[in-house]
Amino acid sequence: MLKLLSRFRNQIVVFLAVLGPGFITAMVDNDSGGIVTYSQAGARWGYMPLWTLLPITVVLILTQEMCSRMGAVTGKGLSDLIREEFGLRMTFFVMVLLVSCNFTNVMAEFAGVASSLSIFHVSPFICVPLSAVGVWFLAVRGNYRSVEKVFLFACIIFVTYIISGFLVKPDWKEAAIYSVRPVLMLNADYLSMVIGMVGTTIAPWMQFYLQAAVVEKGISAKDYAESRIEVIVGCIMTSVIAFFIIVCCAGAIWAVQPRDVKDGAEAALGLKPFGQYAVLLFAAGLLNASVFAACILPLSTAYSVCEGLGFESGVNKTWKEAPIFYWLYTLLIVGGAGVVLFIRADALFTMILWSQVINGVLLPIVLIFMILLINKKGLMKEWVSSPFYNWIAWATVVVMIGLTLAYAGITVQQLLKS
Repeated sequence: MLKLLSRFRNQIVVFLAVLGPGFITAMVDNDSGGIVTYSQAGARWGYMPLWTLLPITVVLILTQEMCSRMGAVTGKGLSDLIREEFGLRMTFFVMVLLVSCNFTNVMAEFAGVASSLSIFHVSPFICVPLSAVGVWFLAVRGNYRSVEKVFLFACIIFVTYIISGFLVKPDWKEAAIYSVRPVLMLNADYLSMVIGMVGTTIAPWMQFYLQAAVVEKGISAKDYAESRIEVIVGCIMTSVIAFFIIVCCAGAIWAVQPRDVKDGAEAALGLKPFGQYAVLLFAAGLLNASVFAACILPLSTAYSVCEGLGFESGVNKTWKEAPIFYWLYTLLIVGGAGVVLFIRADALFTMILWSQVINGVLLPIVLIFMILLINKKGLMKEWVSSPFYNWIAWATVVVMIGLTLAYAGITVQQLLKS
């Protein structure tokens, strides 16, 4: 018994040592884009979209586990491996797509900051620049360990959405039914919502960030078992938060009058009949998620581009050691925050939703590279993926391409009719 307890204690120690990259990457899924997308899903479609969370969670675990495994086994980031195995030209193409997509996501995060604090009548010209400066200093003046501690603390605040969900007192029976009853309609708005939910939960940038973070933390193949548990726990938690956001807006908004929400602030104010605490908790969660992701997204992009193009990167390095990394990080923050200050609120909301749909459209491209890389015997040795993993991964690629083509076809058909 003592031997068993000692072994369990050692496993817990190792788990806590590797805790960080997988859990943080999964939890940051619930950024302002995610919250707006989930809020829109609940407010417009009620409990119906809940069924998507089950397959999304499975694929999220699979993709995050693949990246964590590749990082631990190879000691290299995803963009680094793409460059080595597929060449600089292909890497440059992927990096251009990633930076373009991520820039809209960075803008979405600062739009989330403005939305959450607009409830308290704080001007975006005050809160957006202040949050941008805070985000910049966190990475530039910190190191990996200090930055990671801040991110792990930020993960705790997501519990506010679980509390908000219970305060609303939704129809739990209907929520349970639609959690396991698939509903797929050939409706352009519904399909874009499904693609957006996949894109916001399994965003392409996450795969690059997770693998780079695993490498920078120094997690090796021998620590992989504990790292895998961390990834799975993080993925399950992010889906639980998404579930409660959808349920919260379904119970507070859809149950009263199904409608589109204009931003995260409107979703929060929709909870007002259920008490001021429900509004404050939802707004606090949105602010936390926006600032949290505003740190991660530029970092992820800077990591990916520098690795892919062969530049030095990492928050453990100085500005002199990794100038391209820090300049790109800075430009993304300044550009994202700056654009938000000069775009109308309704245009910002549309941009946030479309940035998540774009994530979903680009996901198959990243997945194809990941599947090809992780099945290279010379690269991964005995750590190649099993046939079951490969089947799910390729099925995801086919389904996402199918959904995208179906959405495009229906949209074109509607345009021709009008």
